Amino acid sequence: MKRVASYFLQGLLYVIPLAVTVYILYKIFEIVDGFLGLKIPGVGFVITICAITLIGFLASNVLTRRLISWIDHLFEKVPFIKLIYTSLKDLIGAFVGEKKSFDKPVLVSLTPNGSAKAIGFITKESMESFGLIGHVAVYLPQSYNFAGNLLIFPEEQVQPLEIDSAEAMAFLVSGGVSGR
Repeated sequence: MKRVASYFLQGLLYVIPLAVTVYILYKIFEIVDGFLGLKIPGVGFVITICAITLIGFLASNVLTRRLISWIDHLFEKVPFIKLIYTSLKDLIGAFVGEKKSFDKPVLVSLTPNGSAKAIGFITKESMESFGLIGHVAVYLPQSYNFAGNLLIFPEEQVQPLEIDSAEAMAFLVSGGVSGR
């Protein structure tokens, strides 16, 4: 069962940026052409879940990885599509995939006396390349939104949290309503 779940998550990593890009293009063409598609309730959902899992399996398979890579490369070359596709791919990849970015939840002191704090995620542990020795990059998501701010803090103002990343993100995005 773990393997199937892994294939499903791998499929999401490839399908979501592709699907959203195709969906946006489809909607644009639909508006321009006035095209209306027919839908059968329930069947599309089942087919979508099966297709995502199949794509995850194929993306994990050595034999089909080259095809997936070619499609990925193709979408990254077309100007407007590249913007949408790569942005979504990076966002989804930050949550699921081999290069998760939001896997280090932290509590940050926003004031020198530590009276105001925020929960965020370390995204870069060294800011030396920016000339900021002893600083880390912390992403602070916004509640009820898929936006946030990247702030730079001295390491001593950042404290690791012993909490699962998904639980921390759910807590933040829900405005503190969800979670512990």
